[in-house]
Amino acid sequence: MKRSALYIHIPFCLDICSYCDFCKFYYDDNYANKYLESLDREVSSFYKKDLMKSIYIGGGTPSCLSPTNLERLFSITKKIKLLPQYEFTFECNIKDISEELLKILKANRVNRISIGIETINEKFYEFLNRYNDKKEIKTKIALVKKYFTNINIDLMYGFPNESIDDLKKDLDFFKELDVPHISIYSLIIEENTKLFIQKIKPLAEEIESDMYYYIIKYLKELGYVHYEISNFSKEGYQSIHNLTYWNNEEYYGFGLSSGGYVDGIRYTNTRSLNNYLKGNYRLEEEKINLHTNMENEMILGLRKIEGVNKKHFLKKFCSNVEDIFDIIEMINENWLQDKDGYISIVEDKLYLSNHILVNFIGGVNE
Repeated sequence: MKRSALYIHIPFCLDICSYCDFCKFYYDDNYANKYLESLDREVSSFYKKDLMKSIYIGGGTPSCLSPTNLERLFSITKKIKLLPQYEFTFECNIKDISEELLKILKANRVNRISIGIETINEKFYEFLNRYNDKKEIKTKIALVKKYFTNINIDLMYGFPNESIDDLKKDLDFFKELDVPHISIYSLIIEENTKLFIQKIKPLAEEIESDMYYYIIKYLKELGYVHYEISNFSKEGYQSIHNLTYWNNEEYYGFGLSSGGYVDGIRYTNTRSLNNYLKGNYRLEEEKINLHTNMENEMILGLRKIEGVNKKHFLKKFCSNVEDIFDIIEMINENWLQDKDGYISIVEDKLYLSNHILVNFIGGVNE
């Protein structure tokens, strides 16, 4: 199976958000330099010269790297072969965005920018340990548009004591920014985060559910296509990279804590910086058997609003999806629908997707 996408993790940040469970460290130029040396060795060792349709550099905060280390990073990505029509995403913090940074990105094949804004409601800034300035955001987004047309911004919702009115303020502001892609995330209190340690309680599910469907309605009215449970785009701006994951295709993952799927093996890299710098990259590997692969096809594919293509499933696994999984019962209970050759989650059940997807774990009919 061909790999078609490649992810690189940069674990450094200037500030640590209270909710973040990603592998990250405070930025240190010396450690960043050592990290990139090890990253270079990892890519050289494991990249098999496939032609990629997408590269995604995430974190952490990749944009916090110094200009020297950015150039070092891009000397590594120059080794990656790209198809003529490709997507190359680079995550940025709004405060890091400058003319110099954008010129470096543009000169190094980047053609998509992803920016974590999360919220412009000041009452949540201290809680999240994120501080936004609305004027700065508008200025920086306008600057990005001088160099790039493909821009994503992240919206977070579901904060304790957040109201629909609070959420509407964020959405109204995002509307003004007029970018072609918006990703949404509800606040999850993850272990090993400041919020977990502080014993912060999540928002009630029924309120969060109302917020989720409010966002869907609001963004659809603006002309965004809701193409994945948490993602919206203007026509032609769906994330090529993330669709690789949801289509259950193979991809590389490089860097601390990253995951990949290569030659039928799903792997996860170490979260230990010391081990990574020593070249001990892989933490876990799992050979994916046929049953697990079919489960993944459904669990990942049902995240897409269009769902799982029945003909594609038959071609890939030489079996009808209805013969492999007990989906008829879920269709009869109005959790799933069989429409135009696709199995998908019914729209008013999207918020409960995790409760639906868990049915496919160990659900292969023998």
